[in-house]
Amino acid sequence: MLDGLSDIFVVTLSLQQVIVNLVVAFISGFLISIIYRLTNRGVGYTRSFIDSLVVLSMITSVVIMVIGNNLARAFGLVGAMSIIRFRTAVKDIQDIVFIFFALTAGMASGVGLHILSIVGVIIIGITLVIFSKRKLLLRPFYNFLVQFHFSGDIEKGIPPYQKILDKYCKSYKLINVRSTGRENEIELSYYIHLKKDTDQHRLFRELNAVSGIENLNFYYDEENV
Repeated sequence: MLDGLSDIFVVTLSLQQVIVNLVVAFISGFLISIIYRLTNRGVGYTRSFIDSLVVLSMITSVVIMVIGNNLARAFGLVGAMSIIRFRTAVKDIQDIVFIFFALTAGMASGVGLHILSIVGVIIIGITLVIFSKRKLLLRPFYNFLVQFHFSGDIEKGIPPYQKILDKYCKSYKLINVRSTGRENEIELSYYIHLKKDTDQHRLFRELNAVSGIENLNFYYDEENV
């Protein structure tokens, strides 16, 4: 039994294997960071997150090398990692995908599957780039939330803003009507589907020029691009 416990502290990897595994993990993580920069469609990204993807691949590679084929080490590391609490919220699902991407690449390099790690990163990376550029392959949607205050009687005939929405929108839907507290003024919110990408500027200018419209705002819905 004592002999079995002593095996926990025995690592059979040579220095050369460790260095090669870490280099492959670094290359894989670096490629993943480049793919992240190419595919990121959010408002921005932090340098620390990109650097963390590279380091995460290398750390995972070290963890896998430490575990090796030893079940006792695996349970020991799981117990050690369970005390860590991550309180940083991940705002984008894509970021979670890239975290798992880096973990997987690090695992592959840690067990010595270098070709699998590199080729897997390249193929998955190409897939992610294609998905991020899918608007070049498919007909895109241009969805916005339009919100404005309108002073006037909307019960008498067609409101002036509705004609403009008909002109530039393939479809639109009224999702909220709220009183602003002022006499004869209401706040309207429309979810719209533009006919063309360039129509957003024309639509904004013409709505803003309508008498009775104030506080006009466009909110871009990135998830439906």
